[in-house]
Amino acid sequence: LTKTEEFSIIPCEIKLLSPCLHMLPKGKVKDTEIRYRQRYLDMICNFGIRDKFLMRSKAITYIRNYLIQRDFVEVETPVLNMLAGGASAKPFETYHNALKMNLSLRVAPELWLKQCIISGMDRVFEIGKNFRNEGIDQTHNPEFTAIEFYWAYADYQDLMNLTEDLLSNLVKDLTGSHKVTIHDDEGKEIVIDFTPPFKRISMMDAVKQHLGIDSYPEDLGSEEARKFFDEQCVKNNIECGAPRTTARLIDKIAGEFIEPGMINPTFLIEHPQI
Repeated sequence: LTKTEEFSIIPCEIKLLSPCLHMLPKGKVKDTEIRYRQRYLDMICNFGIRDKFLMRSKAITYIRNYLIQRDFVEVETPVLNMLAGGASAKPFETYHNALKMNLSLRVAPELWLKQCIISGMDRVFEIGKNFRNEGIDQTHNPEFTAIEFYWAYADYQDLMNLTEDLLSNLVKDLTGSHKVTIHDDEGKEIVIDFTPPFKRISMMDAVKQHLGIDSYPEDLGSEEARKFFDEQCVKNNIECGAPRTTARLIDKIAGEFIEPGMINPTFLIEHPQI
């Protein structure tokens, strides 16, 4: 016992089981390249990083249980495909030696899941990796985990209601509140409120409001409509590359004016048919 009557251990022998070949950094690791290339080092040195891994695991577990409780069946579909379908993306390609054929890593599980639906499985979902051989930025990664579900005899209103219920309860279960605080690139705090019901915005009503117009050409498939929205993009300094179709022009307007203001979960609905 010590003078403060606490037990102390006096080692007689120490055996090193796992040598450390490099000294750990002093304090936090701030270099972004090192943090993302050596995630183990990030977790060792930066407080709170491990909590993000745990939160992700809990979120996926919650979503899986949520869907299973509502009679969705979890399936596993092929990752290697003769044709990579289900999304418009460039796939990774590989070669199968035994079958002597070219194969692609899937860009989405959509087509396989839809085959489950037509086979009579009315509610299916999959949690798995997708692969897209394209650019990398803050919101795009060449391999990423996706959760896709398909539900026969349901419409988009059913899907919005389910999504709203899933997300609001997920956040409440994991954090104890519907409100989550994040930080933007400048460190400013932003509060995101997942309290249902989520706001639902009619796309073209919002476009009119943000452009400050009372109306637009009724036939959106006409050249008149295309010229109208082309002029609106030029007037508001909104960039849109070729082809400058009406659909692309409207989408750019929504991305410029509507989406940045959607801080809390919001459904952007009633897109025009084009």
